[in-house]
Amino acid sequence: MERRTLAILALVALVLFSASALMAADKVVINALFMKQAGYSEEDTTAATREFEARNPNIQVELSFVPYEELEQKIITSAASGGYDVVLSDGPFTAKFAKGGIVKTVPDLAAADKADIFPGALDACVYNGKLYGMPWLNDCKYLFYNKAMLEKAGFNAPPKTWDELLKMGKVMKDKGIVQYPIVWSWSQAEALICDYTTIVASFGGAMVDASGKPTLSSAANKKALQFMVDSIKNGITNPKSTEYIEDNVRDAFDAGTAAFVLNWTYNYSAAKDPTGSTVVNDVVIGTIPGSGAVKSATVNGGQPLAITAGSKHPYEAWTYILYLTGKEFQKKYVQNALPIWKSLYDDPDVVKSNPDVVKAAKVQYAYIVNRPKVPYYSAFSSMLQVKIQEALLGKKSVDQALKEAQAEAEALAAKK
Repeated sequence: MERRTLAILALVALVLFSASALMAADKVVINALFMKQAGYSEEDTTAATREFEARNPNIQVELSFVPYEELEQKIITSAASGGYDVVLSDGPFTAKFAKGGIVKTVPDLAAADKADIFPGALDACVYNGKLYGMPWLNDCKYLFYNKAMLEKAGFNAPPKTWDELLKMGKVMKDKGIVQYPIVWSWSQAEALICDYTTIVASFGGAMVDASGKPTLSSAANKKALQFMVDSIKNGITNPKSTEYIEDNVRDAFDAGTAAFVLNWTYNYSAAKDPTGSTVVNDVVIGTIPGSGAVKSATVNGGQPLAITAGSKHPYEAWTYILYLTGKEFQKKYVQNALPIWKSLYDDPDVVKSNPDVVKAAKVQYAYIVNRPKVPYYSAFSSMLQVKIQEALLGKKSVDQALKEAQAEAEALAAKK
């Protein structure tokens, strides 16, 4: 079934991209840019690429791997020349790359395929109703909790709402089980925006509306930021959170100094590693709380594969992308990243690869939201990090910080 669908997409791509290179006797060489860290390893990507080449002898793929911090600039500078044909992008880049003509649109997917991909993952590739790539790396944040601490505090289930989490945290604190029940990634960095995106959505809000207009001063945004500020003031959140990114959060949880954390999938394997964790038998991966009316929310940490605007071989590039994002690849290399395809979460081999994470992902992926899809995202994020930090550190009230953030976001939007 998958091969038939991919074959149809490949034929569509052939027409849309007006490619003839595949018919030529000479081998076509395409260049692909990937990320060094996280998700599928360099070894997995290289092995899968060699498998692809064996099945497509007229296509050769040259691979490059760079740190995440270098991805955006390398994509932008190489886009016009086609220095890279296939690039690992990121959800927050899509609007900027689409509007700026950095990446190409790709053929739309069959309805059955769309229905089988987690909506939040696919949405990260869409701008103004057009598809600019395919989701590949699939990740989101989860609630990790220390079940031993919960049991000592008298609880036998994790919190379903933020109010429940705060109440549980207070009991733990009052009983001397843990000084600061929760720690977050609230340093002035992208990690802060990931957490804020999650919390805002869990309160029923968003940072921009459907048309891309900033809504930072909305009631939901204020509730989210007030929750964050209050959790520091009442001693439930570790005040060091304003200096921490995800690795610091992981270390604190593994050291047994936090009962709750929000983090990416890798937090689980780290907590289960006896060489660096003190909570191997106590870690549980679960669903992020909501606010009552909203059951849960999580931020999309997945990354799509796209084709640069200057690619001279878009058909071959699309063929390669379809292979890497296909079910066969994603099932075979599931150990390092979970699939984008919902149907694979019922596959016995996929479930067996990591039962606890697969079970949690099947639930949490249904609540994925993306960071604002606006062409000025980089500037938007940098500005908002400052404003949120000012509120968290008590330098400004929640109302003042978000009022200023709204004005600055509107100014950024007006320039684009």
